Amino acid sequence: MKNITILITKGAILGNIEGPRQVFEEVNNIMGRMGKPFLFKVQLAGLSSESHLNDGLYAISTIPINKIKKSDLIIIPAMYGDLKTAVQQNQEFIPWIIEQFKEGTEIASLCLGAFLLASTGLLNGRKCATHWIAANDFRRMFPDINLVEDKIITDEGGIYSSGGAYSSLNLILYLVEKFVGRETAVLCSKAFQIDIQRDSQSPFTIFIGQREHEDEDIKKAQEFIENNFQHKITVDRLTEVLALSRRNLERRFKKATSNTIVEYIQRVKIEAAKKSLEVSRKSINEVMFDVGYSDTKAFRNVFKKITGLSPVQYRNKYTHIVSV
Repeated sequence: MKNITILITKGAILGNIEGPRQVFEEVNNIMGRMGKPFLFKVQLAGLSSESHLNDGLYAISTIPINKIKKSDLIIIPAMYGDLKTAVQQNQEFIPWIIEQFKEGTEIASLCLGAFLLASTGLLNGRKCATHWIAANDFRRMFPDINLVEDKIITDEGGIYSSGGAYSSLNLILYLVEKFVGRETAVLCSKAFQIDIQRDSQSPFTIFIGQREHEDEDIKKAQEFIENNFQHKITVDRLTEVLALSRRNLERRFKKATSNTIVEYIQRVKIEAAKKSLEVSRKSINEVMFDVGYSDTKAFRNVFKKITGLSPVQYRNKYTHIVSV
């Protein structure tokens, strides 16, 4: 039997606690119906014998972490509010998480729980996923970690992370499949109606340009791109506008925004195209021309690279109205 410890951190999001607990308990129910022994023991752990969530709205009985000798898997849920503050409020968990990992315990962060996991230093040099909405903050706080913004699941030698919000349950299904098998994971996906095939959060991502930096020239470059995305924009044109050398501009742009200039231009154009596909009746070609592309194949390839979907698939996903 595997011991699963779900941490009740300060500011934890209830759904990231109850969702995983229910999935692991469902595995036990499946085993029970087959006349087999339970596979998971799920325990909720905090800094004391009682933890509070949502400013005291919920009280949860917890096992103090100093009374837990060994877990097979620790789950760190997402936290709400200012993430720097949330990490500071949960500093007492960090030495214990590190010690457990050294003893062979696996660690999984869900959504914004990646910020607390990253604070342990265990992710340095490794890949990590988190909610796309916090990608810029994550890169700024943890530059030594390889954030894979589009991924829903990462598996880095016993350290796991997941994409945002309810996509965290895809990581839980992944762990069920890894620990128990594909058949049981499929049964759980059907019971909870979780799309087991999802591996990317790209279709849900809204591009937010990194603006929290101090390089005024790069801010001007960003503004120029965002105000002129309808036209063809080249790196050479930006060097003329800003009176900077190409090498200097490219180096500073990447440092400030975590994107190359070409990547930034593409993301701004595709974000505009996405909005048009969601709300307008324009054809795909009309949308393509509106955002400054003239080559259908190039537009389709860039669109799919960024969103994981073709323009047609994206439109169908976000404009279809279900009849009742």
